[in-house]
Order: sequence, then C-alpha cells, then structure tokens
Amino acid sequence: MFPHFTTLIKIKREREREKEKENRSSMSPEEDKITRISIEPEKQSLLDHHTEKHFTAGEIVRDIIIGVSDGLTVPFALAAGLSGANASSSIVLTAGIAEVAAGAISMGLGGYLAAKSEEDHYAREMKREQEEIVAVPETEAAEVAEILAQYGIEPHEYSPVVNALRKNPQAWLDFMMRFELGLEKPDPKRALQSAFTIAIAYVLGGFIPLLPYMLIPHAIDAVVASVVITLFALFIFGYAKGHFTGSKPLRSAFETAFIGAIASAAAFCLAKVVQH
Repeated sequence: MFPHFTTLIKIKREREREKEKENRSSMSPEEDKITRISIEPEKQSLLDHHTEKHFTAGEIVRDIIIGVSDGLTVPFALAAGLSGANASSSIVLTAGIAEVAAGAISMGLGGYLAAKSEEDHYAREMKREQEEIVAVPETEAAEVAEILAQYGIEPHEYSPVVNALRKNPQAWLDFMMRFELGLEKPDPKRALQSAFTIAIAYVLGGFIPLLPYMLIPHAIDAVVASVVITLFALFIFGYAKGHFTGSKPLRSAFETAFIGAIASAAAFCLAKVVQH
C-alpha cells in the first residue's frame, strides 16, 4: 500500500517543484533567497538542475481512453448490427448519430459524477481527519510514527518529524491525507474537465465507424469499409494507449482491435439471427 503512496508523493512533488520554479522566475532576488533559505545550497542546486521525466497527465489520458474506446466500439457494433439486419445506410447513419449524441452525454455525465464523488469523498475525509487531529492528537501522532516506521525509520529519527508536524497542523493534515489515506486533493476543475474530455473523445471516436455510411448508399457495402476503417483506428488507438500507459504498444494495439472486432461481429451475427 505504501509504495503506492510514495509514487503519488513523487508525482506531487514534481508538480510542486515545477510550479515553484515558475514562481521563482517572477520573484525578486530577496524573495527568492527567502524561499530557498530552508534548503541547503548544494541540495537546492541539485534540484534546480534536475528534471524528472514523469508522465503526469494520467487523468486526462484516462478520460480520453474511456471516451475514444467506447466511441469507436459502441457505434461500430450498432452500425454492424443494423447492417446485418439489411437496414439502409441512411437508417444506420441516423441511428448511429443518435447513439453518438446520447452516448457522449451519458459518458460525460458519468465522468462528471465520478469526479464530483471523488471531490466529495476527499472533503469528508479531510474534515474527519481535522477533527481527529484536534480530538485525539496523541493517537494521530502515533499513526504518523507508525507510517514512518514502516519505511524503516527508527524512533530517534522519526520523533523530530512527528514533533515538527504537530507544530504545523496544516502540514500534519496534508501528511495524514496523503500517507494514511492515500488521497490527493482533487482539482476543483476536474469534474467539468473530465465531462468535456470524455464527451468530446466519444464523439470523435464515434463518427469514425459512421463515415462510410455517409458516402456509400448500400449499408452492406458500407459495413465492409466501416470494419476496415474502424479496426485500423482501433489498432492505432490501442498502440497510442499502450505507449502512454506504459504497457506494450503492439500488444495493446492488437487487444484493442480484437475487442472491437468481436463486438461488431457479435452484433452483426445477432442481427442476422433475429432477422431470420
């Protein structure tokens, strides 16, 4: 559990370091000196000349993956199913556009509610932790000691840290939220950002399998072009997803394309069975 907290803190520190460097660029020499005074000069010099290459846009990428993957797969399967039922391209296109619109709204709303729930959960836990720090400070201090001890820090080493945190309630609260509960403060703009990102990604992905139906009047012919275009798009999307998420890009590409192919084939065959 705690290695996960360490990763979160490393990413958080990198973000804070980048913001700190930006703030320093607008500071006067006197203000900058005051900011640096708590850090040894040689260590500050190392920090200034070191840039860690972490990928910190995970939430946005996650929203894009959710939106595009569903946008490519669901309208694709719907179009294939209607084509299997011998519907015309105009009917397939109309139903597909309606599904893309409804799906984008639904997915965007889901992303918004999920982000708001995370924000509400953080606020509740922070309030509870604040009350515990005031009501049972000795117990909370013991929890800090326990957390540090699990990292192999000896009592004589973590005691000054515990005492320093007790003198700074806000830092103490932040420490408990991050290390005890594993929670990072959500961005207040996260809910709307997630909703729009997922919805837009869904629309962009959803129109790809519908493009052939805009150009080819016969659905049975358009479905072939739709399959080729969509599977290619799924392959490219899967490769990009693997690249950004750290998994094997080629494996991710084939898995994503395979899932899309299975979904469309199942919808097409089911439509044929129902029709007969």
